[in-house]
Amino acid sequence: QVQLGESGGGMVQAGGSLRVSCVASGRTFSNNMGWFRQAPGKEREFVAAIDWSGRTTDYADSVKGRFTISRDNAKHTVYLQMNSLKPEDTASYYCAASRRPLRKRPDEYDYWGQGTQVTVSS
Repeated sequence: QVQLGESGGGMVQAGGSLRVSCVASGRTFSNNMGWFRQAPGKEREFVAAIDWSGRTTDYADSVKGRFTISRDNAKHTVYLQMNSLKPEDTASYYCAASRRPLRKRPDEYDYWGQGTQVTVSS
């Protein structure tokens, strides 16, 4: 029933900015959202999470102060604003939905998008 679709990925120079979006379709109680990323040869890692209301957020230490997660419930969309990008941020970025808020483990999420590629050149 629920589908998640990411967009906005692309190529950017180190120090630049990019915003990726995730649009949710369908009805679900899994309305707490998160962003994960996965680079080649690496495990999928937590990036950021936001609760259903958008009032509470959590971030991985590696992106704290640089990335901002937000949501517009009227548009059924979650955003990840990425500033001061580094080559280490290069990965496929995935949007996910969970029943419980601010989860950091991939197995705690019920739905996943297809991913959008972010490449940061040095």
